[in-house]
Amino acid sequence: MMRALDIVDVVAGGITDLAGLSLHLGLTRSTTHRLASTLVARGYLRFQPGQGYGLGSKLLELGWHALHQNPLTRLARRHLEQLAAATEDTVHLGVLDGWWALYLDKIPGMRRVEISSQVGERHPVWSTGLGKALLLDGNEATWRSFFARGEAHGDGQTQDLAEWLDRMRAYALLGYAFDLEENEPEIRCVAAPVRDASGRIVAAISLSSLNRYMTDERMDELTPLVVDTAKNVSHDLGWHPAQSSMPR
Repeated sequence: MMRALDIVDVVAGGITDLAGLSLHLGLTRSTTHRLASTLVARGYLRFQPGQGYGLGSKLLELGWHALHQNPLTRLARRHLEQLAAATEDTVHLGVLDGWWALYLDKIPGMRRVEISSQVGERHPVWSTGLGKALLLDGNEATWRSFFARGEAHGDGQTQDLAEWLDRMRAYALLGYAFDLEENEPEIRCVAAPVRDASGRIVAAISLSSLNRYMTDERMDELTPLVVDTAKNVSHDLGWHPAQSSMPR
């Protein structure tokens, strides 16, 4: 069972041929073929001659159910829709997944702007506004660890650590965070944390658009809307202002 799940993970990571799967997993070609064939028969993988293996329709079905069974996603959806309608910009909901920001939901904006993110993708924490918002309760050691992780994995870091830490200190005091074209060229965003009943940050919301729509002045104007949206989701999760330092 675990080996079959390993195959799904490896295919998701981009290795699609039988020889590559066998080598990566340390299995014989016959064992790999047998497991992969079972996964194809059950719809978890698909196989096309000349192209190899890909993720199957069963995973799409399970992903849809997982998305809609997630109470956070369900509770947040109407608030995300309201924010998107009020601003015409792209809205994301995400959580911390190890060293990454995992996007759980996305509502595309009404402008002719292509934001490349997709639901289910993981993005670097250090560079995304959403990722930084997830870390606002962290200490400096935690921040340094995430920045170093980005450096080690070649996540396109161009910032100086001292400068980045200064920004994180400021964001932590303010209760929200910005992405100033750090994760994607010409894309800027405002992000705020979502808290549960204990006051712990469990998610974050971001609002993104092209820099020409996200001037410094407009980002300042939009910040209260994003923070209020995050507060509303937090309230639905049982959070009350007295339980945390989240800005009022």
